[in-house]
Amino acid sequence: MTVRKTYKLYIGGAFPRSESGRVYPVTSSSGDLLAQAAQASRKDVRDAVVAARGAFAGWSGATAYNRGQVIYRIAEMLEGRRDQFAAEVAAAEGLGTAAAEGIVDASVDRLVWYAGWTDKYAQITGGANPVSGPYINYSVPEPSGVIGVLAPQQSSLLGLISVVAPVIAMGNTCVVVSSFARPLPAISLAEALGTSDLPGGVVNVLSGSAAELAPWLAAHRDVNGIDITGAAPEGRANLLRSASDTVKRTYSPAGGRADGPGEEDWATEPALRRMAAFVETKTVWHPLGI
Repeated sequence: MTVRKTYKLYIGGAFPRSESGRVYPVTSSSGDLLAQAAQASRKDVRDAVVAARGAFAGWSGATAYNRGQVIYRIAEMLEGRRDQFAAEVAAAEGLGTAAAEGIVDASVDRLVWYAGWTDKYAQITGGANPVSGPYINYSVPEPSGVIGVLAPQQSSLLGLISVVAPVIAMGNTCVVVSSFARPLPAISLAEALGTSDLPGGVVNVLSGSAAELAPWLAAHRDVNGIDITGAAPEGRANLLRSASDTVKRTYSPAGGRADGPGEEDWATEPALRRMAAFVETKTVWHPLGI
């Protein structure tokens, strides 16, 4: 007898069910039932934010080189479960085996790409600044803090990794709301995270409705930024308004506007803009000769 897999949330390195007890059916692109996924509530959002805040000091305090090693390890775990992820992507997105395997391979490459940037980003965007006077002036990028991430609704794995990897590569922690219709690759990715070297709480994955959960993330006072990529276009303006009430950093497909496209082309090489969205630049002045 086949053992049915139970898909849960991922909060603080553990796999709880939703505190609400709710689940919802997940179907394939052809309408076949795949699983019952946990449907997160606002209480689950609060628990995930607490876990992300608790993990922030340790993750942001790790060396950039170490963060790169950990993200590279995630890529190894993903590649080791290539067949499972390919099957889940194929079922979720209605792709053939070869196309789904290509998505998984691209996702592995995307993780390796961001792993390589962890100890190089500061060299590109920071450094000594020319100033007039007897001073040394230099700028250093620092992580913003806890970031809410609304994962793409269509691209269940490559798009998901493309929005999560830059956040954690810069030393942030995050609360991710997966695609509502295609959550299974995200939950399986959480299992890979749980068996990698990534500390619990750095990435927290909630399955459920972005329309229900996103307003609480956007308004939460202990969330420092939000990526609204996976939000419905008609709801983005309200999310940006809520985020502005608590001075959050924001990222949207239109560079901060509410009228951006629903999906990006995830196959293209990523730009630095996603990493830059959730870092703060600290500028230090020090007098010479002291």
